[in-house]
Amino acid sequence: MIILFIIGLLVGAVSVIFALQNVAVVTVTFFSYQVTGSLALILSLAIAAGALVVILILLPEFIKNYFQYKGMKKENEKLAEELRKQKELAVFAKQVPATEEIISKIEDGVSDSGAQ
Repeated sequence: MIILFIIGLLVGAVSVIFALQNVAVVTVTFFSYQVTGSLALILSLAIAAGALVVILILLPEFIKNYFQYKGMKKENEKLAEELRKQKELAVFAKQVPATEEIISKIEDGVSDSGAQ
């Protein structure tokens, strides 16, 4: 976290130095529009416009990933609940006598009653 803070300070310092060294007035023409301002201001606006374009291009993917994450989270909760139920059934199955023992007891009871 401290590294990000230090990097932010360095980028801020470089930006201030850039702005102070590029105070020349320039005119930018786009179609019939003209904008006059310092070189640093014009370049900063161009960078901001580029960042905005990148965000708008990536926004649909971010939204898709968000909804996909939410769906997977719900599915994970459902599977965790199913696993919990299966574990409960496994514990219960260990407590119930084995099926072979029950069958042998039934067979013993049938053979005893047949002998009488």
